[in-house]
Amino acid sequence: MIEVKNLKKRYGDKQAVNGVSFSVKKGEIFGILGPNGAGKTTTLEMMETLRPIDSGTVVIDGIDVKENPQAIKYLIGVQPQSPAFQDKTQLIEVVQMFAAAYGEKVDAMAFLRDVDLEDKAKSYVENLSGGQKQRLSITTALVHGPKVFFLDEPTTGLDPQARRNLWELIEKVRDRGISVIMTTHYMDEAEILCDRIAVMDNGEIIALDTPENLIKQLLKRGFKKAQEVQQANLEDVFIDLTGKGLREDA
Repeated sequence: MIEVKNLKKRYGDKQAVNGVSFSVKKGEIFGILGPNGAGKTTTLEMMETLRPIDSGTVVIDGIDVKENPQAIKYLIGVQPQSPAFQDKTQLIEVVQMFAAAYGEKVDAMAFLRDVDLEDKAKSYVENLSGGQKQRLSITTALVHGPKVFFLDEPTTGLDPQARRNLWELIEKVRDRGISVIMTTHYMDEAEILCDRIAVMDNGEIIALDTPENLIKQLLKRGFKKAQEVQQANLEDVFIDLTGKGLREDA
């Protein structure tokens, strides 16, 4: 579905992305991990047509991003790190407006139902919680039926219930056959969700494999740490005590 070859981007003296290459299959969740400044977001923005490509190629579903960016915009959905909507707009209107921008007419209530926001259809965006805004952002990115879905740190700042709910939503998107590319700073999130992971540092991919294989490779290199086998962690305690259901504070 996606083929990235020798992708590069420079800002002045800084080589932000330096020869990045990878491919993503249909219906795969592909994670890009790395410290701040590693080049993750710049890589995504070039793939999303949001930032010019200096050199290299990105081909999505047979279409070259650099040569035909307009066609690419109809193939992809983008959920930004900090979604922004007009405050004095009802959710059902937001979904309808995004669909109209792509020339689509959709059942807005059905889309809101898919992300557990049906009961908020007549609410204003300004009254939503952080988790609700993230779910709204996801559904607006899917109104035109994209083949590829980009998420940039989708669960930052969310409480445990909202975070796990979003994980389930991302898996549902993948199960529709949509290819998902995501960045995250949460290693547990990447390990649970991603089929494969590319680790970036200083603008380059320094490792690329399944989470399981990356862990095995580390152990083969002789890595050891104090072993303390626990069947649960503090997040599990929190979820057990407070329930799995979403708590909407708005």
